[in-house]
Amino acid sequence: MNKEVSLEGKNFPVTEEWKKRAYVNSMEKYKEMWQRSIDDPEGFWGDIAGEYVTWFKKWDNVCQYDWDKAPEHKWFINGKLNVSYNCLDRHLEKRGDKTAIIFEGNDPSDSKKYTYKQLHEEVCKFANVLKA
Repeated sequence: MNKEVSLEGKNFPVTEEWKKRAYVNSMEKYKEMWQRSIDDPEGFWGDIAGEYVTWFKKWDNVCQYDWDKAPEHKWFINGKLNVSYNCLDRHLEKRGDKTAIIFEGNDPSDSKKYTYKQLHEEVCKFANVLKA
């Protein structure tokens, strides 16, 4: 965050339209979620991961930890996922023609927008390079 903005103490109001689309749309909802993450971390993170991540194999345990050996935590033990699939493939049907990433080089005129479809095509090309 821009340091000057964070030090000004200004509030930037969120539009009602934005609030309607937000997953966490109120301080009450945030506090509710936070409390559950403290009281039931495995249930909370298991629900979040199940809702927002596509798993090719569901995990056996959400979290394994030993506070005496902190910070030794293992998450989603034996779960299998594909980061590329979660970032790109699963968005192709609904968001294929929408901008997925904006590249901006050091020169302001050096920029390019990639849709999900275009980025997916480039990723597939590079994956084939790695396979060769």
